[in-house]
Amino acid sequence: MKQSLSQKTLQIIKGIQQNELTESIIYERIAKFAKGAENKETLLRLSKEERAHYEIWRSYTRIDLKPRKGKILKFTLLARILGFTFAIKLMEKGEQRAQTKYAQLTDEIPESTAILHQESEHENALLQMLDEERLKYVGSMVLGLSDALVELTGSLAGFAFALQNTRLIALSGLIVGISATFSMASSEFLSARSEGRNDALKSCAYTGSAYLITVILLILPFLLFPVNQYLYALICMLCVVVLIISAFTYYIGVAQDQPFGARFAEMTIISIGVALLSFIVGILAKKFLGIDL
Repeated sequence: MKQSLSQKTLQIIKGIQQNELTESIIYERIAKFAKGAENKETLLRLSKEERAHYEIWRSYTRIDLKPRKGKILKFTLLARILGFTFAIKLMEKGEQRAQTKYAQLTDEIPESTAILHQESEHENALLQMLDEERLKYVGSMVLGLSDALVELTGSLAGFAFALQNTRLIALSGLIVGISATFSMASSEFLSARSEGRNDALKSCAYTGSAYLITVILLILPFLLFPVNQYLYALICMLCVVVLIISAFTYYIGVAQDQPFGARFAEMTIISIGVALLSFIVGILAKKFLGIDL
């Protein structure tokens, strides 16, 4: 027979109980489309664990709760688009932020600390067993992304003052970007082959894709702004650079448990720094070469 609980404690437990049920369904849904037999098995184990946790907390509330459909939809979509490792670890980070709320249970339910600690340890151990293919090629994506950001940001900044025409800048950037995409992808392929790897083609595809997507996003502002508003297009491009860096750094930070701040600052300083230097080079080149377009 469970002891009588205060309304405040009961509400906290209901929140935990509902969350356990919701996450159990999320793990089960993701397991249906996750690749790899071991990944499917691990996800189903996590689903069963969460369902068991739901039953533990249900023994205190003595009521059945419905799952949060919005959360199920959100994390199922994230898993399909950005990978199940990212979606699951993002979901677990949300749970870590809620741990302070759970600490309020200890006065009325002394064993709650042990239950929550055991749940956390077991789930972390199972999460470490997940092995998603796309995360094996993060190094290739980082290579393509960082190279594109540094090289093309510098090129477009240099073209901006030298050409002073958004269409010409976009055309020049597109030629440079596509050529560099093929160059980077082929270099990654040859590098992987020389190391005796069997995944050379996949590695080069991830590198080339990251590079090409970055090229398109950086050139887009010069296609959207009027011909003579090259400075506004350049500023917009630099904002896009910061957004790309922040989004990718956040993704890597969550999926691979890496710190966000240092990596973000490093990539941003390098990319913006190269852009400013290239802009100065464009000014000097136009002045000393006497070319006026």
